[in-house]
Amino acid sequence: MDLELTEEQAAVRELAAAFTDREIAPFAAQWDRAESIDLGVVGKLGDLGFLGLTLPEEYGGSGGDHLAYCLVLEELGRGDSSVRGVVSVSLGLVAKSVNAFGTEAQKRAWLPRLCAGEALGCFALTEPGTGSDAANLTTRAERDGDGWLLSGTKMFITNGTWADVALVFARTGGPGHRGVTAFLVPTDAPGFERRLVHGKLGLRGQATAELVLDRVRVPDGARLGAEGGGFAVAMAALAKGRMSVAAGCVGIAQASLDAAVRYAGEREQFGKPIAAHQLVQELLADIAVDVDAARLLTWRVADLIDRGLPFAAESSVAKLFASEAAVRCANNALQVFGGYGFIDEYPVGKYLRDARVMTLYEGTSQIHKLLIGRALTGVNAF
Repeated sequence: MDLELTEEQAAVRELAAAFTDREIAPFAAQWDRAESIDLGVVGKLGDLGFLGLTLPEEYGGSGGDHLAYCLVLEELGRGDSSVRGVVSVSLGLVAKSVNAFGTEAQKRAWLPRLCAGEALGCFALTEPGTGSDAANLTTRAERDGDGWLLSGTKMFITNGTWADVALVFARTGGPGHRGVTAFLVPTDAPGFERRLVHGKLGLRGQATAELVLDRVRVPDGARLGAEGGGFAVAMAALAKGRMSVAAGCVGIAQASLDAAVRYAGEREQFGKPIAAHQLVQELLADIAVDVDAARLLTWRVADLIDRGLPFAAESSVAKLFASEAAVRCANNALQVFGGYGFIDEYPVGKYLRDARVMTLYEGTSQIHKLLIGRALTGVNAF
């Protein structure tokens, strides 16, 4: 069940739903098998304004509020979470960070291209040995005249082999979060190497990469925000990014519900549609409740952001619940399909594989429980 939307929000949702049904959902299984989406979809996302949502029109953005942004990500997630991830990272983590922390020159240089889909961004925070403990990253940036030399390795970077710019977090000072600085690094810079990660369980259509930087030189003008302020840039991006992931999880959960209800009405056992069996209805009811709860928790975060109120704890609640709910919904949908759910001719197996990683990235479920606990008690259990 949805709350009442404004005319503009309803129109954006309708546009995103139609685009998903026409340009994404019919190809999701094919892209999954090929381990790559058709990158032609990126320009189409830009043409519709989906890569510029919430950003100022003067920089090529399409405006709108954060609830409209969530509605678009729900629909894209319903069609293929790999496509949703492209938008969440390039717009949600990179372009929004440039808009929030960038200089006028940085905004003019990157935002129009990112919003148009002429360029993509990636968010280079995670390292092979540093995931949840992001403040202790080891990639370094050393002063070199009027610029910086960046060296290190990043891992599991969404859009990594497709991106034109990487938002790289590197150590410029001592240990801990105060020694981290953010940089906008063109991916065609000398010394910048990218390696595609193959064999993923889910989100197989998405480019996930290892990035290796070997004395990559950037000018000081590539620094995003203050020296030593990179950790604040990362945490600000991730607080809103968790809402993006939650919205995508709502899309997976909704797709699971739609597929399960449709199949339950078509499949017959014991002389009647399986929808007429009580335990199948229980599975459908459990999915429906999770969909509604995850959606409303996610929309609450968008509402808080749009009203300028604190939202970090609520964002963790939404991400934790929606990601775990997406796994439950996809698993219950697969149960409704029975043996047919176990083959990729039907979509629910992919939903389950895609949902599973949602409990891992942008904060594991365990990390979010600690964040929620800290918000409740004031005690840091890290």
